[in-house]
Amino acid sequence: MVGVSTILVPYHLDERLPGLDVDLPGDVDEVTADLPDGDVWSRLAALYDAVAGAVERTVRDGAVPVVVSGDCTVSIGVAAGLQRAGVDAGVVWFDAHGDVQTLETTTSGYVGGMSLRFLLGYRPELVADRIGLRPVPEGRTVLVDARDLDPPEAGYLGSSAVTRLSVGDVSNAVLPAGPLLVNLDLDTVDPAHVPGLRYPAAGGPDAPTFLRAARRVLDSGRVAALNVACTWHPGHADPAGVRQRLVSGVM
Repeated sequence: MVGVSTILVPYHLDERLPGLDVDLPGDVDEVTADLPDGDVWSRLAALYDAVAGAVERTVRDGAVPVVVSGDCTVSIGVAAGLQRAGVDAGVVWFDAHGDVQTLETTTSGYVGGMSLRFLLGYRPELVADRIGLRPVPEGRTVLVDARDLDPPEAGYLGSSAVTRLSVGDVSNAVLPAGPLLVNLDLDTVDPAHVPGLRYPAAGGPDAPTFLRAARRVLDSGRVAALNVACTWHPGHADPAGVRQRLVSGVM
């Protein structure tokens, strides 16, 4: 990608992180927000409204926003920012998990496990309506890997229009038409290679295989915005520098 602008969102959901344990090149626009007291939805809406504003400004300045964050749910704000700037993007979502749980089906209650489902229009009153996000059609959404699915997620995906791909099957021929919002959850890589992941799922690709698939999308010339989700616990040692190489490899 050319003409990129890096936006750092150092949060995991509504928790401010001390850092993401990676060095980012060039000038970085760091997003922070005064989150209100109250429920998680009000807090997330405030944060993602700030993310949307940063993304919108970047797009209107003629650059591609590359967001580096602590979770996939930040893509809600990225999508809203693109829409505010007049960009109607399809979604390519790399993740070890499906991220299509609902409040009615989740056993853990983890909001990050619902992030893609929110983009697709689930319960818009919780966050989407507050930041002006319109749902992304299922038919313009590609979910890559998603090797760790709960039964409700598998049932939903089996009857939806979301396209599912393995990492090895990613190519330009199967991507949604038009501009793309790409979400790269770095837990797509097998946890044997990435220390400290919050929700490790065995059986994933190694880092080079993941990076080759990601680059096929990023080099398509159609990426309107990118969210790089650094979904690990801060502070874990990474003596081999895998996390830094992953982030650097998609920037």
